Amino acid sequence: MKFETTTLSDVFLIRPAVFHDDRGHFFESFNASAWQKQGLPYSFVQDNQSYSHQGVVRGLHFQTGIHAQGKLVRVIQGRVLDIALDLRADSATFGRYELFDLDAKNGHMVYIPEGFAHGFVALENSIFHYKCTNGYCKEAEAGIHWNDPALQIPWGIQNPIVSEKDQILPTLQQYLENTQDKILI
Repeated sequence: MKFETTTLSDVFLIRPAVFHDDRGHFFESFNASAWQKQGLPYSFVQDNQSYSHQGVVRGLHFQTGIHAQGKLVRVIQGRVLDIALDLRADSATFGRYELFDLDAKNGHMVYIPEGFAHGFVALENSIFHYKCTNGYCKEAEAGIHWNDPALQIPWGIQNPIVSEKDQILPTLQQYLENTQDKILI
């Protein structure tokens, strides 16, 4: 596995070594020893998988407080544009995001630590998989509106399919104004 730094501190693009032959291909999607050498958390407690039709936008989601989650994300089938948004108030990259083109063919993965909102748009019908460092807690569920005009995220899709729940999420500014403790993670 090759761990590459990104423009967001603590977010890594991971390129596994993919071995191809006439039968297909093989790659390691996780190796605790490799993660430990990078100084990254390697204790995942929950795996999630979703299927999204082309044009579906999911996010921008995160968990707050002691329920914050780090995520290792990848695409098993299809292709997505993946987004990590830094919500760490003390971070030099607070409010900035990075885009990642993930697809099943290249096997690339992204590690997104606690303190980030995460989302994606399915560029094809896609199966999306993520490992989480903490379990889901409904009371800690939060999000930022996927199309916050202040963020100007180039989703690259016309007429997205967005859940009712995601359509009513606050902008980042609204979230900050309405959060009593101003603690995002």
